[in-house]
Amino acid sequence: MALRIWASSTANALKLSTATRPHFSPLSRCFSSVLDGFKYANSHEWVKHERSLATIGITDHAQDHLGEVVFVDLPETGGSVTKATGFGAVESVKATSDINSPISGEIVEVNSKLSETPGLINSSPYEDGWMIKVKPSNPSELESLMGAKEYTKFCEEEDAAH
Repeated sequence: MALRIWASSTANALKLSTATRPHFSPLSRCFSSVLDGFKYANSHEWVKHERSLATIGITDHAQDHLGEVVFVDLPETGGSVTKATGFGAVESVKATSDINSPISGEIVEVNSKLSETPGLINSSPYEDGWMIKVKPSNPSELESLMGAKEYTKFCEEEDAAH
């Protein structure tokens, strides 16, 4: 099950601001931060590709709708992930959601801090809350992911439909 999350009417009504996160350069006009330079999957995971490594996590939009994250189940280093296939799960006070990999590759690092402090996904989804680092086996898979503007539009349309 992909992270299929939509905005609650309360969150839409509040139009929560990203002003409390000045170190981000949000493109979104809604309540979630979407960062330029990242790629986004429609299942609400992000990828930051630098040199030969890709860092993967869940988006601010996803963590906002999950609520307080209380547990994270992540794979072991040395395993592999396949595009659009689950590699772990996030448990929050609201729900448990599978995490899908936006790309295929070998897992070279897992964020061990999330075992002790899963709330990093809420407080810093694009920085301290990253989940895994992958050596992509097919870098061209990145081309099928959305950029920041496309993902922002995707979230706005998804939110409006719910």
